[in-house]
Amino acid sequence: MISSPSLSTPAASGLKPVRRALLSVTDKTGLVDFARHLTNHGVELVSTGGTARALREEGLKVLDISELTGFPEMLDGRVKTLHPKVHGGILHIRDNAEHRSAVESHGIQPIDMVVVNLYAFEKTAARPGATFAEVIENIDIGGPSMVRSAAKNFEDVAVVTSPGDYPALIAELEANQGALGRETRWKLAKAAFSLTAAYDTAIANALEQFSDSRPEAAVTLANLAEAPFPASLRISYPIAFPLRYGENPHQRAALYSNQSGTGIAGAEQLQGKELSYNNLVDLDACWELVQEFDQTAVAIIKHTNPCGVAIGQSVLEAYQKALASDPVSAFGGVIGINRVVDAAAAEEIAKLFVEAIAAPGYSPEALARFAGKKNLRLITVRNAPIDRVIKQVSGGLLLQDADSARIAAADLKMVTTRQPTEAEIDSLLFAWRVCKHVKSNAIVYARNGQTLGVGAGQMSRVDSARFGAMKAVLPLAGSAVASDAFFPFPDGLEAIAAAGAASVIQPGGSVRDPEVIAAADRLGIAMVFTGVRHFRH
Repeated sequence: MISSPSLSTPAASGLKPVRRALLSVTDKTGLVDFARHLTNHGVELVSTGGTARALREEGLKVLDISELTGFPEMLDGRVKTLHPKVHGGILHIRDNAEHRSAVESHGIQPIDMVVVNLYAFEKTAARPGATFAEVIENIDIGGPSMVRSAAKNFEDVAVVTSPGDYPALIAELEANQGALGRETRWKLAKAAFSLTAAYDTAIANALEQFSDSRPEAAVTLANLAEAPFPASLRISYPIAFPLRYGENPHQRAALYSNQSGTGIAGAEQLQGKELSYNNLVDLDACWELVQEFDQTAVAIIKHTNPCGVAIGQSVLEAYQKALASDPVSAFGGVIGINRVVDAAAAEEIAKLFVEAIAAPGYSPEALARFAGKKNLRLITVRNAPIDRVIKQVSGGLLLQDADSARIAAADLKMVTTRQPTEAEIDSLLFAWRVCKHVKSNAIVYARNGQTLGVGAGQMSRVDSARFGAMKAVLPLAGSAVASDAFFPFPDGLEAIAAAGAASVIQPGGSVRDPEVIAAADRLGIAMVFTGVRHFRH
């Protein structure tokens, strides 16, 4: 039997030797190399199932968990590590005489390191069509139990839950002749408890999606969208990286990610300065806006509002149209593009001072052109559909479904004597999609797949109408206008008519709709109702 660590271990560093390690992992990245380094320091390896096979195939000597416990793995592997010889070996306090006496009397041997990562529960639960039985079967029981036991007893036991920790541990074991310091064990324990907390959160959230009456129903994207709001809101996102500061230099900030590798939080930065809090907020705004379009689209954002949006036959054409909408405001903006950026577009974009660009990719020629702009932040993004939106208020959080409403030509209600032309309908629908991403009160002037003027965030809708017209540098005659909510009075409609607008798209629903429709008829404006509002606060 391996003896307990010596009580003469230096207190200052808290070094404790690793003499026996239990390894049971789903992710086997780097496992063999790490295990080989352990054996080089005389560490005995104990393992389970597939992990033991993987180690033996590489010529490593491994003790099966059943040999340690004297009890076979059973129930399709559900019971293998849930045994006193495992948890007693992990949990007993080495400096406690009663603990030592108890484990020795029962033939329990110390386990000094636990190397465990858990079943890929989240991947199974997120897979469209995953059944209730599959989700339940992928709930790891023994793994979290060992992780929690080892983390609780970190004073004596090291718990390793990530392959990313292997290199540093190898180096420390080498430097300390097979021992690890207290600081390292404490750091590993905190990471372990974070892992089990996130794991339990993922399980609870996934099971919320199943009906109480029919839990056997399959998990689907439709089920997820229709699922009731959870009784408890559980959020567990690990930190992606700290930021230099927040919205302003006196505010601290960090980015947290759901680790899906999608969306702005999962984007890959290819070049440029460190991303700032404001960069990330603006990048998210422009990326979500360009996802509204099936056609090639470019959006230029300042302070989360679009100053120029356009669609085109190419990225170059869409960019030039977007820039022409408001070239003054575009300076120092953030750009979202829903296509791979090619050399021609990069050549033009590089002429403007831009903070950051989000796109699904860049051609080698585009990357070469941007390389000369060292501070320009380039990120590649994989789209992540948003199901629900969280907003913090004092004392709590608000949770709502994402504004995913889409309006097509067939959904429009024609309410004026003059009907919009086909070209006007196209411009109205374009303006409507942009308007959804403008802070309320929102008015967007557009024509032929190009914004002409944007009135954002005004306290009065008529002021937004006037401000949008004031911002326009291109002619507004014959333009289409989108309003994110109904016109409460005819004055807003009269303001856009005075600016040159010829057609309007709005939700309708005001008690004064008849007055506004009458004003449109008097002004010769074609107006359509959507029945959908797009407030954005």
